[in-house]
Amino acid sequence: MYWHSSVLDVRRFRGADCDTDHYLVFAKIRERLALGKQAAQWFDRQRFNLRKLNEPEVREQYQIKITNRFAALENLNDDEDVDRTWENIKDNIQTSAKESLGLHELKQNKPWFDEECLGFLDQRKQAKIQWIQDPSQSNVDNLNNVRREVSRHFRNKKKAYLRAKIEELETNSKIKNIRDLYRGINDFKKGYQPRCNIVKDEKVDLVADSHSIVARWRNSFSQLFNVHGVKDVGQAEIHTAEPLAPEPSVSEVELAIDKLKSHKSPGIEQIPAELIKAGGRKICLEIRKLITFILKRRNCMKSGRSRS
Repeated sequence: MYWHSSVLDVRRFRGADCDTDHYLVFAKIRERLALGKQAAQWFDRQRFNLRKLNEPEVREQYQIKITNRFAALENLNDDEDVDRTWENIKDNIQTSAKESLGLHELKQNKPWFDEECLGFLDQRKQAKIQWIQDPSQSNVDNLNNVRREVSRHFRNKKKAYLRAKIEELETNSKIKNIRDLYRGINDFKKGYQPRCNIVKDEKVDLVADSHSIVARWRNSFSQLFNVHGVKDVGQAEIHTAEPLAPEPSVSEVELAIDKLKSHKSPGIEQIPAELIKAGGRKICLEIRKLITFILKRRNCMKSGRSRS
């Protein structure tokens, strides 16, 4: 055996129940494996349950929390610091969304598997233990009967779940809910697909750590876009004749927020467009304040450059 030096220990577990006459074999292997289901691979991102924004009560509660948090910080933000203003906006949106909407729960592989199914599994496990301790004909018959009953229950549970999903698809089709309709169809077509976030480094080795993956993408894009080198780009000086930009009005900011596209992946700050659009007038005023700070700094830099 070529990999015999990697096997450290092998044991058999008779108590593990998987409804078969075979037993589970556990082997301890000395290898370094790249796992794709680590919590670190989610890049510390939080997916909010944005569907709750469709409920008027939840949407109103989210706007109230946003307003109260910004009201508590009005007396503390006296200086026009762009970075601090944006951090306050981001933290308030994320905290209010987490408290009002909650986080999005990942889909289970078998949603129909509930506590009742666990009870049937316990019955089958107890019947198998009795058969192992006393392999008499009565225990064999009991085990076979329990197995048939458990299998029948699981089939009925799965059929009921599939029937409910089909009825949900029909309802979405009737009410023209195209997004949920196609999402449900894709779940049926694709089935279960485990997530695997793994990349290759410069030495063609697999990397699964989140920080290493981010560093790898950063180096890759820096080599891809910096074709002429950093020095050549730094020496190029661009002169424009752009006029001083006026400050936007509240209505212009509201119109720009309304034009944001929904159901898009958020950026590096992990703030979806739905949270900004549902924030109400207070979010609009705070974003306008941030834009005003940025334009003032930009106009000051242009004025100083024109004098020189």
